[in-house]
Amino acid sequence: MAIERSPLDALADALEGHPQRRSIERSVVQLLEIARTSRDADEWRLITGALADIRDGFNVFAPHRQTRKVTVFGSARTQPEEPAYALAEELAREAARRGFEVMTGAGGGVMEAANRGAGCESSIGLNVDLPFEQHANRYVNACDGRLLHFRYFFTRKLFFLRESDALVVMPGGFGTFDELFESLTLIQTGRTPPIPLVLLAPEDDSFWSDWLKTIDGTLQDRALISSEDTSLFKQARSAAEALEQISRFYRVFHGAQLAGEQTELLLHCPLPAATVAELNQRFDLLVDEGNISQGESCDPNGILRPCLRFQLDRRKVGLLYQLIDVLNGLPLELPPSIEQPGQRLCSLPPTP
Repeated sequence: MAIERSPLDALADALEGHPQRRSIERSVVQLLEIARTSRDADEWRLITGALADIRDGFNVFAPHRQTRKVTVFGSARTQPEEPAYALAEELAREAARRGFEVMTGAGGGVMEAANRGAGCESSIGLNVDLPFEQHANRYVNACDGRLLHFRYFFTRKLFFLRESDALVVMPGGFGTFDELFESLTLIQTGRTPPIPLVLLAPEDDSFWSDWLKTIDGTLQDRALISSEDTSLFKQARSAAEALEQISRFYRVFHGAQLAGEQTELLLHCPLPAATVAELNQRFDLLVDEGNISQGESCDPNGILRPCLRFQLDRRKVGLLYQLIDVLNGLPLELPPSIEQPGQRLCSLPPTP
């Protein structure tokens, strides 16, 4: 008779030769410490539910790592006859045409419109269990392997920010503003790498312009935010304008690596030495210590790319966005494949 092996035995086998063995062992130690002090069923339900959400998220996103993703936030209550619905559908359709995948909260309204525009082949839905309103819309519900059901809002938000390469926020209520401010907070504090954040509303809709008046007239005037913090987002009045801003964000800039003391801005091409000197003069306040230097670094795919390296003053992330904007406006000769902004590996040279 075969003896059934315990999960701990299976874990021991899985750790053999695993490249992340030390991190896994640290996680197990944390669970053991909790087990020594907690007998509460609700606490363990939280732990197992959160881990299950993370496991499911990794499984769904693993096949999509090389494609950039645009997340669309907005009201679940927007009706199909409203201009915002048509705008979200147009935005997602054009984003998919440019090579992006489109992520939503999988609900109705703006989310439904975006999944409808992107189609199954380019949609991903991150649903959350709610007693009302939030049922996966039909346009993503039928997409095999592209719909996630989260138990908790916090794990869902984790994956929205972890997997997004751009955020488009359309008019919405408490939930939409929760997602907007969560995103702004994580970006402003450097907890997530820089990505474009676009506030989008129909041409004759003053939703965001009214909100920006409050931001400028209350938060900024009282010095509750820095003057450069408004550089963390842009406003658009059409789908084409929103996507042009997103595509431009990755024209020269490829991505950022913020781990450790040194910040690295990965680029699609090297910069002239004179340009680096000009950037040091113009963005001196951005650097906590030392200066901006040019070098090379490996991206998460192991590809060696040109980069700018410096010690970032993390109170100046708005200024970092201004630097990225300047980089993307430089008159540099770029590889032709940059015309496919939705692909992470679009700047690789052709294989000989």
